[in-house]
Amino acid sequence: MSTETRAYQKCINLACSAEYDCSEVYFKCPACGDLLDVKYNWDKIRVPKKLSDFAKRWATRNNRLDFSGVWRFRELLSFCDDRYKVSVGEGQTLLQQNCGLAQELGMEPSSLFLQYEGLNPSGSFKDNGMTAAFSHAQMVNAAASACASTGNTSASMALYAHSCGLKATVFIGEGKIAFGKLSQSMDFGAHTIQVAGDFDDCMKQVQDVCTELNIYLVNSLNPFRLEGQKTIMLRIIEGLGWQVPDWIIVPGGNLGNSSSFGKAFAELKEIGLIDRVPRLAVINARGANTLTELVNDKGLKWNGGKVDNKIADDYFADLDATGYRPDTIASAIEISRPVNLKKCLRALEVCNGVVLDVTDEEILDAKAQVGKYGLGCEPASAATIAGLKYLLANGTVGKDQRVACVLTGHLLKDPNATVNYHSKMAREFSNPPVQVENDLAKIIALMK
Repeated sequence: MSTETRAYQKCINLACSAEYDCSEVYFKCPACGDLLDVKYNWDKIRVPKKLSDFAKRWATRNNRLDFSGVWRFRELLSFCDDRYKVSVGEGQTLLQQNCGLAQELGMEPSSLFLQYEGLNPSGSFKDNGMTAAFSHAQMVNAAASACASTGNTSASMALYAHSCGLKATVFIGEGKIAFGKLSQSMDFGAHTIQVAGDFDDCMKQVQDVCTELNIYLVNSLNPFRLEGQKTIMLRIIEGLGWQVPDWIIVPGGNLGNSSSFGKAFAELKEIGLIDRVPRLAVINARGANTLTELVNDKGLKWNGGKVDNKIADDYFADLDATGYRPDTIASAIEISRPVNLKKCLRALEVCNGVVLDVTDEEILDAKAQVGKYGLGCEPASAATIAGLKYLLANGTVGKDQRVACVLTGHLLKDPNATVNYHSKMAREFSNPPVQVENDLAKIIALMK
């Protein structure tokens, strides 16, 4: 490998550690089949001396890359030249200090922050990753893209594929996608294939299809996609006046976010831009709690890279034998075979992380609470608040610690879940409509 190379790909399997140039397109290590990382030769990159130096780019937001909340931090994901970088204005997101919700949860009012990724162009955090993946796709002259999706990935991929002229094909499971998300990929021109199975089945099929037809895969197996998702953490730090929070809380699912967050903090610490790493909590839905069972019940760990693969292999063999299928209202995290499992284990080690799961009812209650205090979100996003309640109750998170919860998607991604909760479920935070006759006096009486 040339000493001039700024970035390269490397297998995370310590027994393999094969390296590849960034011009090569793989979603698994060709030598051993394990996951790949994007690695950097930091001495070849002009990294700012302090994180606050990135703030200078707010003054040059007429430059499309400085406007992007991903490429504003481009030195920290320096795997391709600027001429390849794709942007549709991603990363203009909000870190909201939510004093009202904090007080309701029994926290110090100033301690809770909600990172609202629903403000991205396609309405979810996925745009952070897609801008990076499609920039790499441009670099390698890809002609077509594909993904398996529970919804958000397909919407984002279709948007970015359209922006740079690539064909886009979406694989979705039968009856396993919210219409708010499916409508986006249809509108953006993607070819949608509905497979008789769930997301895990689609994930297997799309990998085989991409290999057979030489199509660019944009699921989070793609290491370049995760590079873009690192910037969610950079924007949180930016929103906190360039300070690191005590806790990051994120939904589980395919574990791309948690994996990228751990990588971000490890790199920032390595190059001296932060002096400490926050703790990480990954919250799963109880109906899709693979990570919880593997980590908490079976003791699976990163272990410095020496992962006991047999624990995971035996677990997934049991899922196959019993015909298990995940089932949760939080469709974005309805995944039982997360492809980034190993990278998430690494992130948990880097960030001294914890894992837990919450019920659908707890997710929907938390979603209603988030909405009551000013930010609507899709169900999976609210898993963070549902998990935070447990972490506060058992003392894992201190009431005065600074906590940033990632809200991954917009309220309108799954409006049916919201309407059903408020109109049909009669839960603690339900806010149902009230019927009244077409009579002025009776309407006024209801409003007093």
